[in-house]
Formats: sequence, structure tokens, C-alpha cells
Amino acid sequence: MSAHRLPRWLVTTSLIAALALPWACASSPPAAPPEAPPTAAPAPAAPKAPEGHPAEGLIPRQVLFGNPERVHVQVSPDGKRLAWLAPKDGVLNVWVAPVGDLAAARAVTADTQRPVRAYFWAWDDRHLLYVQDKGGDENFHLWSVDLAKEGAAAVDLTPLENTRVQLYGVSPRKPHTVLVGLNDRNPQYHDAYSVDLDSGERTLVRQNDEYAELIADDDLTLRLGVAMQPDGSQKITELAPKKGKEPVVIEVPAGDTATTTPVGFDKAGKTLYLIDSRGRDTGALFTVDLASGKAKLVAEDARADAADVMIHPVDNRLEAVRFDYEKPEWKVLDKAVAKDFAALAAVAPGDLSVVSRTRKDDVWIVSFESDVQPAAYYRWDRKKQAATFLFAARPALADLPLAAMLPVVIEARDGMKLVSYLTLPAGSDPDGDGVPAAPVPMVLFVHGGPWARDSWGYNPVTQMLANRGYAVLQVNYRGSTGFGKAFTNAANLQWGKAMHDDLLDAVAWAVGRKIAPADKVGILGGSYGGYATLVGLAMTPKTFACGVDIVGPSNLLTLIATIPPYWAPMITEFKTRMGDWTTEEGKAALTAVSPLTHVGAIERPLLIGQGANDPRVKQAESDQIVTAMQERGIPVSYVLFPDEGHGFARPENRLAFFAVTEAFLSAYLGGVYEPIRASDLGGSSMEVRAGREGIPGLPLPTSP
Repeated sequence: MSAHRLPRWLVTTSLIAALALPWACASSPPAAPPEAPPTAAPAPAAPKAPEGHPAEGLIPRQVLFGNPERVHVQVSPDGKRLAWLAPKDGVLNVWVAPVGDLAAARAVTADTQRPVRAYFWAWDDRHLLYVQDKGGDENFHLWSVDLAKEGAAAVDLTPLENTRVQLYGVSPRKPHTVLVGLNDRNPQYHDAYSVDLDSGERTLVRQNDEYAELIADDDLTLRLGVAMQPDGSQKITELAPKKGKEPVVIEVPAGDTATTTPVGFDKAGKTLYLIDSRGRDTGALFTVDLASGKAKLVAEDARADAADVMIHPVDNRLEAVRFDYEKPEWKVLDKAVAKDFAALAAVAPGDLSVVSRTRKDDVWIVSFESDVQPAAYYRWDRKKQAATFLFAARPALADLPLAAMLPVVIEARDGMKLVSYLTLPAGSDPDGDGVPAAPVPMVLFVHGGPWARDSWGYNPVTQMLANRGYAVLQVNYRGSTGFGKAFTNAANLQWGKAMHDDLLDAVAWAVGRKIAPADKVGILGGSYGGYATLVGLAMTPKTFACGVDIVGPSNLLTLIATIPPYWAPMITEFKTRMGDWTTEEGKAALTAVSPLTHVGAIERPLLIGQGANDPRVKQAESDQIVTAMQERGIPVSYVLFPDEGHGFARPENRLAFFAVTEAFLSAYLGGVYEPIRASDLGGSSMEVRAGREGIPGLPLPTSP
């Protein structure tokens, strides 16, 4: 992604990431969590859990899940200042320093409750903009900090209740303006507003009751609207055609919506850059002449969709495109950056990302990341072709025994190829053939979405599990994105069916290769991965030794009935992907693959983690399956975080949850765990709602 272009997850809420889990970072402070009342009448006493295997000398949780030292580095458009996220009083905030004096950095934001996770420079070289929600409710507000005013407090540019901002654009052509969408008038759709950064004044640009997404050019003119159709297809419509000219309409069939998307315009605004899978399988990069409608292929990969496009920050030239099959690969399109890519390849190991660029494009901020290295940041002087190391996100990990992640392709029972990643405990595979010298317990770690994917790279959860003695298998089951539309569409109407079969086939592959014993395989996942965990324990109750469900839906009908209002424009795509709950047949099909329907079959230990403010998967999804298990006398451990949403953003909560998780897994899979200390739990809001006895080493609640 080119510098100062908005991250796409900030621009719109896409179905493609609907149930993906936004993992966050973590840190801590003292005291055990309170024992909260159970969610139902007291259940029969559960059998005492195995003790687990506490051990010393492990990679500390604090190092893996605590706050990064410095992360998400951005250079100002004029190249004079650097910004990054770093802790201030234990909470991630934005810091700024002169490029030549990083030791003079000062915090320019002062959030005290939730970490700042996304920010960017305005093109005026003066304002920093960031988004923040309350307690994980995902009603993000846009905040601004005026760096010209020493010590100025952040200003909420969208101070509206029950409103979620979408960011449509910032541009060097209008450096004092940001274009946003607000759904205060109609919760389902976002009206477009221009916001003056100096005065904070908002001006309505377009009232919107039709388009799920609005797309602007570098003049901050709304050019395209994306509307869902009743059959699950999309229409991408030109909003401001020249006088007397019919608007360009790009019709995207239902089967292509996950792999076809606009990514920008050329400098003149006459050419659209489009990732497009229509008439082919994978999403390739095209240019589309908006006058004639003629499309031209720029770059393609028969195995993978275009995953990222690098565009010049001012001239809007296409420069490079990234494809990601087993590992990320850049294809350079513009010879002006070819020598930079060639030279940068020798700077550091790992996957290269150009994360920020100056207005003159003479300086880049680049990061390198690998499976055993979190992001390391460098300042790249393009004229001198010289790199200056800035800092690593987590330097404390540099000398610790991180485990390599091996890409593997597993064949499903119907022949479909599943790009997967296997991580073995360090030292367990002395001959390097991808099989441990002796089988080890394994955790099947299932990604959320399901319209997302696992990728090669550093993952703190994976590293924790491998360090505790587990093989970790991450599977891009059908429905995952990035591998072409046929692979994504193969999951339509297959929740709890072929999608789950892919996971079972991957487990069978690992057991057959003697990576893990059949009776020592656990399953863990968040969001859709949490659903997969519940399916695994309820619908294939003898496959997994235990499961950890993080904010996973237990009943697909109640999930759909409680979606956020701003997902409503995409509801037809849910019907295409999941099933039509408005018909009796569709309702019965979704009920049949809901874990709650099969709750009585659960016989293996289950740990559930939930955020009380989750707008995507409501707390009721966890409450109802816990209650059903308690009513049947089935043991379950349940921890709730009253100040979290869809995942655990506060570092104290993240640290507490994974302390509980690794102790739970040790009890039932046999790996080791770092003892749970008061410092792991203090500062966390975690409430143990049920099954404290299923978590070895958890301190007893303190007396009031």
C-alpha cells in the first residue's frame, strides 16, 4: 500500500472480514480476577481437572503479548518527523520525533483506556489523525491532533453517539481536508462529509441511502458507489459522469464479489485501478479506461489474488503488486522503483513492506518481518540507496528461541489444495523434514473470517504454543480469501460441512505423518475460528481433546439476527455465503450446523473467552451455549471481559486470557505452561463466569 493511502479496513466494513478477529497487543499489573455469578443455575460439580505442567524458562507471555516497544512507523509528508505507536503509562499512544533526533520523541495522544491501533498523517504536515472506539463497540470516532500547538489535546472530529466513522480519503491535493462517512442519520448507510482539519467543521457532501461503500479520487470527489443487489451481486456505479455521458457501471457477479475491488485512480482520474476476477479465477490487477470501459491486464498470478497494490503517493503511478500464495511475493511494475526493491532485498531478511513515504518520495519507511522476527523498521534514502535502522517492534524477542513456520499444501478429501502453515517446537525436528523426531501434542489454530486467511509470518499465539511444546497447524480451509474465487466460493452453504471437513482432513494429515498423536489434538480459534472450535467439539466430539473458543457464534440464526446495522447493505451476500434464514429450508439448514443444536454431544473440555461489548458476535452467543452445557452438567470454563468487544485489545486482558489459555491447554494436551502470577491478571477486567476448576494454577478470588 502506498504511503498515506488509507488502510482498506478503515475505509469500509467489508463482509470479507465480517467475522475476522482483530488481534491486539498486551501488558500487565496485581490480583486475581473476581469469581462472577454463573450464567445459569449452579451446575453439578465438575471433575477436578488435571494439574497441567507449569515450567520455568519459557518465552515470557509478557514478551509475546505485552505492548510492543515501538510499532507502525510513519514519516510526515515533508519528511521532517517520524511518528509511531508506543506505550504511554502502559497504553499505546502516538509519539512524534524529529527525524534527526528520535530521543526527543513526545507522546501527542493521551488515551488511558484503550490502545490507539490505527493512525496516519494528514497531508498538511501538521495534523495526525487516529480512530478510537469505546470498550470494543466498534463505533469508531476520528480524532485529530494539531502538532502546531504544543501540548494540544486530541479533538474528536466526529463527536456523535452510536455512530461509526468510515474514512474515504486524504489527499495531497486537499491537504487540510479529510473525507469521511457517518451513519448517524441512517445506521445502515454512511453519508459523506468533508471535514476541515483546521476548524473541525463538517460539510455534507452526499446523502447516501444506497451504497455500501463510497470511493473517492485524489480530489476527494466521490467517484464510485458500490451497491449490493438482491441476488448477491454488486454494481459499482460512476457517481459523477461527464455531462451527457452515461455513467460507467461495473457489474460484479455474486461469485466475484470477494475477489473484485477498486483500488484507486490514476493522476488524471481517467483510469480506474481494479483487482478483477470476472472471467477468470484469481483476482488480477487491471486498468480500466473510464471513457471507453476498456480493461487492460497489468499483473496476474494463476495461484493467488492480488493482495496489495503499491501506488505512487502523488503521481498515482502503479509501481508494484503483491501476490501471496505460500509466501508474499512482490512484482515490480515501474522501473523507477525496481532498483529500490533490488537493493532493499539485501538490507534485512523477511517480508518487505513499504509502510510510509514522503511527498517528494525521496524517503521511504520500510519494515521487514518474518516468521521468527516481528517488524523491524528502516529509513530508506532513495537518492543514496542507503538504509538506516530505526528500531524493532519487539527487541526483547531477538535472542529467544522462536520457531520456524513451514508452508505446507494439504490435499482435502475432494482434491482441493489447502495452503497451510506448520510450526513445530524449536528443536523437535532435528533433520528439518517437517516432522518431529517423536509425535508432539498439536493445536489446530483456525483463523477467523471465514473470508480472511492465514499467512506466513510472525504470530505471537503460534509462537507461544510452539514454545509450550505444541505443533501448531494453521489451515486455509475453503472459503479463505487470496486463492481465487473458486476456492472462496467452494465454501458457500458449507459452514459446519465441507469447511469443517477441510479441518478434519488437515488433522488426519498431521496424525498420519506422525506429527501428533490422534488423542492429543486441540482446536483453538477466534470469531469464525471460535465457531469452528464449537463445531469441532459438538459435531465431531471425539476428534479433539479440548477446545478454546474466542468470541465464536454458537447459533447461526441468533448471530444473523443481531448483526450491526451497518452490515445490512451486505445482507444478501451473507445469504449467498451462509444460507437463507428467511426460508424454512434455509433456517433448518443453519440450525443443523449450529453448535448449540448439538451441545449435548460435547464431551471434551471447552474454554470460552468473550467480550461483553462485541458488536459482531454478541455476548449472548457465548452465554447461551454455556447455559446449555451447565443445564446438562457438561463442564465448561468461561471468562468474560466487560470492557472488550470482538477480541481483546487491552493488553492487560490479552495477557490474562492467554495465561488462562495456556494453563487450560496444558491440563488437557500435556504441554507446559508459564505459571499464572498475580501480575498476569492485575489490571484485567476478566471475570471467571464458570469452570474455574478447569483452569490449573488460576489463583483463587480475593476476599472482598
